[in-house]
Amino acid sequence: MATLHLVNWNVNGIRSIMKKDFVRDIEAMNPDMLCLQETKASSEEVKSLCELFPAYKTYVNSSKARKGYSGTAILTKIEPISVTFDMAIEEHDQEGRVITAEFEKFFLVTVYTPNSGEGLKRLDYRENWDTEFRNYILSLKARKPVIVTGDLNVAHKAIDIARAKENYNKSSGYTQREIDGFDQLLSAGFVDSFRHSYPEEIKYTYWNQMFNARARNTGWRIDYFLVDDSLVSNITEAQIYNEYFGSDHCPIALNLEV
Repeated sequence: MATLHLVNWNVNGIRSIMKKDFVRDIEAMNPDMLCLQETKASSEEVKSLCELFPAYKTYVNSSKARKGYSGTAILTKIEPISVTFDMAIEEHDQEGRVITAEFEKFFLVTVYTPNSGEGLKRLDYRENWDTEFRNYILSLKARKPVIVTGDLNVAHKAIDIARAKENYNKSSGYTQREIDGFDQLLSAGFVDSFRHSYPEEIKYTYWNQMFNARARNTGWRIDYFLVDDSLVSNITEAQIYNEYFGSDHCPIALNLEV
């Protein structure tokens, strides 16, 4: 068996983070597979910037609806069997939010889940997305095990958010409807790798750029590696790399024997 090192990072703009220590940080983490969200650039721009990582093949899904918004990418040292983009649902396929890479023993899906928006104005759409995304993942799971990673835009439990009481059912990312959607995804046969490995550890992956939140560690854990329940015994480590800066999110990692 070989151990794969997977890293996920919401970069909050790939052009911006490239001006910081991103290249050095990725070289230090040295993932076999790297998933990115919020690239906020055209496919051509992302591919051009990722030429700085010659060891990786790069697959990019950029927003069609709004330039400089959303966007995902997968960089991998191991060539996939196939790569697909989006979910084949026109309503959900406009913002570059999903990439699926098929490997011999699993599918790797990176996702940037829609935010419910200010005033929760997009919560109905988000709830519909959660249902359709779960159905999409289950269609893959029927073929082979699936690993889902990305910014899922939900803090699952009170331990995953610094100010749980103040935000519950008031803030996007911590409403009961969003929590229920996440619960349903786990119930479909997935395990939150970090919480599985560290049941009681308080660690966050996102900090609002306002209010000096990162320095005060007033954060949220909304970035995940969800592992197919058939692969849980293969997890050797699940990490949150909050020592890395450059974005309002920090990278997360998964080590998996395959």
